[in-house]
Amino acid sequence: MNNYLIENNIVAIEGLDTRALVAHVRTSGAMNCIISSDNLDVDNLKAQLAKVPSMDGLELASTVSTKEIYELGDTSSKIKVSVLDFGVKQHILQCLVDRGAHVRVHPAKTDFATLKAFNPTGYFLSNGPGDPAPMDYAVKTIKAILEERKPLFGICLGHQLLALANDIPTFKMHHGHRGLNHPVKNVITGRSEITTQNHGFGVNPDAVKAHANVEISHVNLNDDSIEGIRLKDRPAFSVQYHPEATPGPHDSRYLFDDFIALMKTN
Repeated sequence: MNNYLIENNIVAIEGLDTRALVAHVRTSGAMNCIISSDNLDVDNLKAQLAKVPSMDGLELASTVSTKEIYELGDTSSKIKVSVLDFGVKQHILQCLVDRGAHVRVHPAKTDFATLKAFNPTGYFLSNGPGDPAPMDYAVKTIKAILEERKPLFGICLGHQLLALANDIPTFKMHHGHRGLNHPVKNVITGRSEITTQNHGFGVNPDAVKAHANVEISHVNLNDDSIEGIRLKDRPAFSVQYHPEATPGPHDSRYLFDDFIALMKTN
């Protein structure tokens, strides 16, 4: 890792066995790294790297969330979704708009009263970065949403927060799920789908299995981790992966259809 190359402002490295690097991460776990194109002092770089905080316990969602409320979609639609933005991806919102929803996107720390003021037919909890465990503000809001018993859909960080709102703990994974080729089984339908994933935290499988009011809806076929849950007594569900997946795979887009159907029938 001693040679560095800059072309068109893209930093690259050479002389590195990338397969060995992947094997090291899989054995030792996810870790921070540093790449420099001008500072070649290894000890100095190590000192800089040591200052980078651990992701464990790091709350980042509120720092990347929108600062202002904004709306998308047909304002005359009967399907209205209050979105809690923890770092939402644009195409997730587009998938809702494409299905006729009028969405209002709120900052991460928005309280329940403000979300409810939109008079939504459903609520959406977005994806986002960081550790969900320190996000007490979001868990409090989600518990209030659940008391209203309107449809609720969460993706990735939203999935983890829904679990926390039901007293299911989360944990930092040894190494996360990254990329677009993860096989997941929908245990409700028995069908499998190829999914796109990008997360380093998960929900505790033993706590999910022991919970009287939460059932597993999806599992990862590589490591049996929990990929989806749903509540038994209200129309709330979530998945760990990204069903909007642009440019693909599109196997999981049915989840947006399921959410729209819930809002039409509840």
